[in-house]
Amino acid sequence: MNPLILIPARMASTRLPGKPLALIGGRPMILHVLERAHAAAIGPVAVAVCDADVHAVVRDAGGVAVMTDPALPSGSDRVHAAAEALDPGGRHDIVVNLQGDLPGLPPEDLGAVLGPLGAGIDRYDIATLVTPITSPEEAQAASVVKAACAFGPGAGHAAALYFSRAAIPWGDGPLWHHVGVYAYRRDALRRFVSLPESPLEQREKLEQLRALEAGMRIGCARVASPPFGVDTPEDLERARRAIGARA
Repeated sequence: MNPLILIPARMASTRLPGKPLALIGGRPMILHVLERAHAAAIGPVAVAVCDADVHAVVRDAGGVAVMTDPALPSGSDRVHAAAEALDPGGRHDIVVNLQGDLPGLPPEDLGAVLGPLGAGIDRYDIATLVTPITSPEEAQAASVVKAACAFGPGAGHAAALYFSRAAIPWGDGPLWHHVGVYAYRRDALRRFVSLPESPLEQREKLEQLRALEAGMRIGCARVASPPFGVDTPEDLERARRAIGARA
C-alpha cells in the first residue's frame, strides 16, 4: 500500500466564504489540516486548490499545492484531478481524501481509514470512518450522516450498506456517525468521478451513495469520536476555542 493524501480546498464555500484561510490560533485553517495530515505519517501530502491565495499560503508554509479547475463540481473531483497531475503513472495505489475543514482530526484517525483496504482485504473499493452516536439529539440531527453497518465481534471493519441523514438502522443497537474521510483504491476513484449523480445521492445529498448505487463496496473503520468540521461561523468560533485550549 502506497497512499497519497490529498486535501481539497476552495474559497467559495456557501456557508463560510474564505474558509480555508480563516484564522484559527493565528494560522489559516488549511495549515492546521495540512499539519495533521503530515503528522499521520502515512504518505506524502498535497492540497488540491482552485484559488491562487490558498495556493500561495500552502506553498509559503512549505507545503505542496496543486491547482485544479475551478469548475470541478466536488472535492472528490478535485482530489482525482490532483492525483492525476501529481502521479500520472499511478505509483500511489491509494488516495486519501481529507476534507480541508477538519482542523481537529486526530492524526491517528487518518491512519485508521486505511484499515479496510489493508493487506489480505480485497472486498472493498473505498474505505471511510465511523464513530459511535452518543445522544438522541445526535441521532436525530439531519446534519449528522449515519452509516448502516454492523461490526462483528473483534472485527476491525464492516461493510457500509447505506448512508442516510435519518437515524438508521431501526431497533436496538449502536448507531454510527459517518466521518467524511475517504480512502480510495486508485481505479475506484477514477470510476467514481466518471459516474453521474445517482437518484439516492440527489435525494439524500450524499455523494457516497453514488458509489453504493453503482455496486462499489465501502468498508468502515471505527474511531473514538467525530472530529468537528468547520462549516459555519459558529463552527469556526468553536474551532478557535478548541485550538486555543490545546495551545
